[in-house]
Order: sequence, then structure tokens, then C-alpha cells
Amino acid sequence: MSRQRQDRALQTRAAIVRAAAEVFAEQGYAGASVTKITERAGLTMGAMYFHFKNKAALAREIVVGQPDRVLPRHESVGLQRAVDITLAWAHQIREDPVLLAGARLVMEQEEFIGQEQNSHQQWAQIFEQELAEAQKRGELTGTCDESAVARLIVNACTGAQMHAHMLTGYRDLPIRVVEMWSCLLPSLATPEAAASIDLNTERGRSM
Repeated sequence: MSRQRQDRALQTRAAIVRAAAEVFAEQGYAGASVTKITERAGLTMGAMYFHFKNKAALAREIVVGQPDRVLPRHESVGLQRAVDITLAWAHQIREDPVLLAGARLVMEQEEFIGQEQNSHQQWAQIFEQELAEAQKRGELTGTCDESAVARLIVNACTGAQMHAHMLTGYRDLPIRVVEMWSCLLPSLATPEAAASIDLNTERGRSM
């Protein structure tokens, strides 16, 4: 395949994913259809099926790709990195249709993806890694259960996202994330580490 054809194929795939994300975000998994997605993308069914086997494959692509789309703009490690990931997500979800679709698909994941791959598991693993790094750096109290806290962060962010969506169209989601960390840090981190964490919501904004 020539470079030009490869580029065109990548553009087509990206267009399908974006269209699918928009349809999933608006109508959920059950309400979406391949026909609606291809119409939104302005492409043929043949183009769709060349890249994706079915609607489920598209939904999996969107869910599995969620963490790669959240890009904190500050270099950080450990606890601050965990905070920065959540703040970046809270800001980016308002502008990125793929993240919006992931939020909508959370409640229907059993329809198209296995337990080991779902977004809760993905995010919990990411936060567990950052908490393990925080433990190495002496940022956590000795009683911290990294796996349990990672799950708690994911659960709290999921709940915050749902409430922010219903009440403000996600406008106050960064503030809700800061509130979550303000409650967690005193019991999670050493006093010195907690005092050093920057919880300014602006850390999550894109440049």
C-alpha cells in the first residue's frame, strides 16, 4: 500500500471513530447503529466494514483508547501525576467526543467488552501504578492500600462525571475532581506530600 493510500486509510478510520463517538455520546450503545455512524461520517458501509467488523468493535476501540487521549500538560510523577490525569480528563471530556462517548458507554460495557478490558479496569491499573510510584517516593501513609484507593478514585470520578453531566453539562467537573482529592489526600498522603500537591483546576487545561 502506498503512503498516500495509508494516510487516506488512517483518515477514514479516524473519521469513523469520531462519528461513532458522536453517535454513542448522543444515543448510547443500544441507540447507535452502523447506519447512523456511517451517515454521520459521510462514508459507505463498505468503508466502515473495511475498518471495523461491527458496532461492538467500534465501541471497544473507543473505550480501550480512552487513557491515551488524556494528556496532562505538566510533567509529574506519583500523587501529583494521578491528580494531573484526573484534572486533564475533567477538562478534556468537555471537548473530546471520544471521551464523551467513553463516559456514556460506561454503563453499557458488558454489551461489547470483557471485564478485564473495561474502562474501570484500565483506569484503576493506571492509578495503581501512580500510587505505587508515590509509595516508593514516600508520599503515602503506611496504611494505604494502593489497589483499593485506585478503585476508589475511578469510582469517585465516574460518579462526579455523571452528576456533572446531569447538572452542569460537565462545566463543574474539574471543581468536583478537586473536591474529591481534597477529601482523599489527608487520609492518603503524608502531611508533607499532601501540602505539596497542586490542586489548581487550571493544571488540567490544554495549552
